[in-house]
Amino acid sequence: MPPEPGAAPPAGQVLLAGHTTLRLGGPARRFAEAPDDAELIAQVRGADERGEPLLVLGGGSNLVIADEGFPGTVVRVATRGLRHEPGGESVLLTVAAGEDWDSVVAGAVADGLAGLECLAGIPGLTGATPIQNVGAYGQEVAETLVTVRAYDRDRREVVDLPAAACGFGYRTSAFKRSLPSGGGTRPGRPGPVTGRFVVLAVTFRLGRSALSAPVRYGELARALGVREGGRAPLAEVRSGVLALRRGKGMVLDPADPDTRSAGSFFTNPVLDPAAFAALERVVAATFGPGVQVPRFPAGPGRVKVPAAWLIERAGFAKGYPDRAVAGGTGSDGPRISAKHTLALVNPGGATTAGLLALAREVADGVRKAFGVDLAAEPVLVGADL
Repeated sequence: MPPEPGAAPPAGQVLLAGHTTLRLGGPARRFAEAPDDAELIAQVRGADERGEPLLVLGGGSNLVIADEGFPGTVVRVATRGLRHEPGGESVLLTVAAGEDWDSVVAGAVADGLAGLECLAGIPGLTGATPIQNVGAYGQEVAETLVTVRAYDRDRREVVDLPAAACGFGYRTSAFKRSLPSGGGTRPGRPGPVTGRFVVLAVTFRLGRSALSAPVRYGELARALGVREGGRAPLAEVRSGVLALRRGKGMVLDPADPDTRSAGSFFTNPVLDPAAFAALERVVAATFGPGVQVPRFPAGPGRVKVPAAWLIERAGFAKGYPDRAVAGGTGSDGPRISAKHTLALVNPGGATTAGLLALAREVADGVRKAFGVDLAAEPVLVGADL
């Protein structure tokens, strides 16, 4: 049986709920911290040599960990360090994987370096940013990333990977795709959650500028009072992003249960022309021909549809459900954020099983209503949809 929410872990084990922004997850069989690259590599090598499941843990902001915990080695990245290398109109900024990401963005803005300002307020550590190709408000790390230094678990050596080798796409990368399928996993063991490469440091090329990169996200442009594609002072853009994120419960606040989440739980579906045309027909038949499906370009011949729009029109409002559900304790059970439809939150009494049951309900509802599949954005550890 999984432990009760908030229950003490077995003697000598660390409860992983204390290391995730959802505050969910059972104990790790073995837990270690790595204050430097040498220790991080040694811990990873040791787990690999023992044939143990491995979870390299950053800020825990993009993880959903099973109530049963993790039956292997968890290594928390605690490396630190930043290095600036000036080069004409730009600066190469190299950041250790364990540096807090929002602090990196704040520092870049304070130093007059443009290219990361729209990524303010995103929780977690720098090492996670290339894995997910973290992005928000029209900006993503792939646009400024130059190289990733990583430990290659297959070759057992440190490698420097240029951006072109990182295989960046919408919320994905070669790092994320290096996870083998779970089909070969032995019964009772979790599927792999840490891929071939363990990120040690990330280097960005940032322009020297008092103004931001072009603001491409309409909501942010309107908040700043600039046209889409226009620029604004770096500090104003960062403040504007933080204000928008706070309004959606996307800036961590211990006093606000709507921030106890893994961020956006579902990615925005990317559709080809045939799939989008089918969606338009369903929407017209259901809501009338005057209802337009919002879309954004997503590469040649493809469009991105807001998952939040689909979820809301499938009948799942902010705050859903407004009743107790299985997997929770009274009104503290899992629910959709009252501020943002894409976030599933733990108000304080949820379990991972309950949260995933709610996620399945939402995904099934969208599929039934529109014929569109939603994919989970967080990494699911010992669990699936």
